[in-house]
Amino acid sequence: MKVLLRLGVSLPIFASLGTCALAQTPAKSTRLSCAEFLAKAQSIAPNLKISSAEIIPADTVKAPNVPAPIPAHCRLVGALNERLGLDGKPYAIGFEMRLPTVWNFRFFYQANGGNEGAIVPAFGGLLGGGPTTTALSMGFAVVSSNGGHAAEKDPDVGGALFGLDPQARLDYGYNTVAQLTPVAKDIIRRFYGEGPQWSYLVGSSNGGRHGLVTAVRLPDAYDGILVSAPGLNLPKAAVEHAVDTQAFAAVAPKDADGRPIISKAYSDADLTLVGKKVLEKCDNLDGLADGIVSDRKLCQTKFTLATDVPTCQGASDGTCLTADQKTGLAQVYASVINKAGQRLYSEWSFDPGIIGSGWRAWKLGTSPTSAPNGRITTLGASSLAYVFTTPPTPISGGAVGLLDYLLAFDLEKDAAKIYAADDTFKVSSMSFMPPPSTDLSAFRNHGGKLIVFHGNSDPVFSVNDTISWYEAVRSTMGGDVSNFIRLYEVPGMNHSNGGPATDKVDMISGLVDWVERGVAPEQVVATARGKDAPVLNPDVPANWSSNRTRPLCPYPGVARYTGSGNVEDASSFQCSGP
Repeated sequence: MKVLLRLGVSLPIFASLGTCALAQTPAKSTRLSCAEFLAKAQSIAPNLKISSAEIIPADTVKAPNVPAPIPAHCRLVGALNERLGLDGKPYAIGFEMRLPTVWNFRFFYQANGGNEGAIVPAFGGLLGGGPTTTALSMGFAVVSSNGGHAAEKDPDVGGALFGLDPQARLDYGYNTVAQLTPVAKDIIRRFYGEGPQWSYLVGSSNGGRHGLVTAVRLPDAYDGILVSAPGLNLPKAAVEHAVDTQAFAAVAPKDADGRPIISKAYSDADLTLVGKKVLEKCDNLDGLADGIVSDRKLCQTKFTLATDVPTCQGASDGTCLTADQKTGLAQVYASVINKAGQRLYSEWSFDPGIIGSGWRAWKLGTSPTSAPNGRITTLGASSLAYVFTTPPTPISGGAVGLLDYLLAFDLEKDAAKIYAADDTFKVSSMSFMPPPSTDLSAFRNHGGKLIVFHGNSDPVFSVNDTISWYEAVRSTMGGDVSNFIRLYEVPGMNHSNGGPATDKVDMISGLVDWVERGVAPEQVVATARGKDAPVLNPDVPANWSSNRTRPLCPYPGVARYTGSGNVEDASSFQCSGP
């Protein structure tokens, strides 16, 4: 473990980032001003261009939905590797760095999610639901990027046109992190007069995938990596969502054009019914009927969709599902397996979080004015068509065209395209966006520490996929890996946050404590965001305390009620084996 050799600098870790911050110290007198740095920045790398550098006074900008003030800092905007793409369009790894006047000697890579394509302000998001501060507010120097491309505002493809350029695919898959990490560290060294003592990468969803891939590809670059809801097998998950769409379409009503209205395949009452039936079978498996199913694994043996949810004789009315609805939902929760018996993606776990607004939004879509009759959000369709399959498939017709693409997707023929390459696109998506290797020995030997957490009702990436990866890491590395990896399940949580869950968690303090002081996190206290929370979670049930707390246990531990004590407080629960 590294030792921070700096007189007068202490590194306390606090339980709540909302009230305290990690220790900070003013930068050395050799620190450059924004203007001085701009004049010298071009010498850092021949392929680097810093386009602007400005001082942002304290409290003049604000991170969305975060109450902590943003401190004074220098904001840099730049680009790496400007070029003209094969498709004739300009490309570059665009980035933003925010360098606080009062720096805590730490570097924070903000790995963005989705299709990327935009430089999200480098405030340093801390994951989970309703964080009350940011990495920048805590004193980290923060960088964020556009993933190597600027998303075009094309309603047909949802920002995925970059998939027509082979290099842009690689930049999106892994190369942006590899290129930007050393440049960002060099900028810090030149700006402050010394490099970061500690480096952290934090991201959710595709950003979580970036974190796990970085632990393998750049094992010496980061001391700590924190990820949530990682898209471990993103191309495969996109195939999964095409299959889901077809299952939903089979039970959805049709519009005037004969297309399925996916959002109406299941009503809110239908999903609530399933969630309630899961609770009836599984709520007390952890010793307390409290609306939380902590023992996810045991629940899958207790709850059966076919028999535990009543079957309607007529139309569904909130008290039953039709036989077709039950068949469709069973298909959605099952593994994707082709006719040859190949398992393409993981199964999903039944959990009360199916009633969460995020589950519906991601899986079924809603009814926005931009999508008449509430057609699907077409999750993953543009990425599947343009980025993950070779050759890419041009789409026209907006949301309708994307829906038609998903409905026509052939599992037996089209799924193979995620492994395909050709003379133009020489690297398949399962090669440039591979699931991370299960051999993390180089990262471990560097002293790296990794924390992963995942919602049990994540509708985008299955928690079971993450658990399978973790178990494979254990197998590859000879058993116990808790000396450098911790995995936490979050009961009820949807994609990255939300759902009927205690989704507000402070993982960054535990990671910093582990990296810098050698104190490994055990159970982590998670909090509900009820009516009194600074950022409300509307999925929190009304009968919960607005600030209910629960322990999250290192996998495979389960939080169980001790039999006494306040049922709204984490101290009344303890982690035990499955």
